[in-house]
Amino acid sequence: MSEEAGRVAVACPSCSPDVETVHEVLKPGGQATVRCTECGHVHKRKLPEPELVERDVIISQDGESFSTIVEVPASESVTVGEEFIAETDEAIFVVRVTSLEQEGDRRVESAAAADVETFWTRAIDNVSVNVTVHPKDGRRDESRSLKIDIPGDYEFVIGTTEEFGDEEFTVEGIYVRDDAEGYRFDKLNFDGDSVAAKDVKRIYALDETSTAWSAW
Repeated sequence: MSEEAGRVAVACPSCSPDVETVHEVLKPGGQATVRCTECGHVHKRKLPEPELVERDVIISQDGESFSTIVEVPASESVTVGEEFIAETDEAIFVVRVTSLEQEGDRRVESAAAADVETFWTRAIDNVSVNVTVHPKDGRRDESRSLKIDIPGDYEFVIGTTEEFGDEEFTVEGIYVRDDAEGYRFDKLNFDGDSVAAKDVKRIYALDETSTAWSAW
């Protein structure tokens, strides 16, 4: 009997009392309420506790690394891009899976937790965003780089002017991280397009800082 994403394989007293069929878990618990996907019959069934495994987690944040251990159901499928909460001695992080390491240093995009040795992740609750700003006169050879520390759910919108301390710039283009999901392209440059800070690889912007390019 296995449970995955709110579904479980159990016998149905209505249409399949001797052979397990897929059921939807309507209400979890000691006596779970389940519905047969074959005939729609709803009934209660005692579900066993899933087998749990401990797995190493490496968390990267702005050049630093932290390690911890998480306990997950052995049969649960884990995929690059998934997010979860990880607790370390230093802090509690919201992290995103960037790579899954199996035995022999083999890296995969998706696998059952039992088949993974290490979850490689990056912190996304607070992130550093790289910004390249260009002067208004178009002198690209005098562009400069900034690093903005910001909550991961902050939205950058193309065409919008941002202010961070003494810095002011208008967002012109955004490169999206490889592990981000839900974006049609890896670079966005149309007014109104938005990207969460946790999904930003780099921002290109027009410098609005009044004194940034003063000869004096």
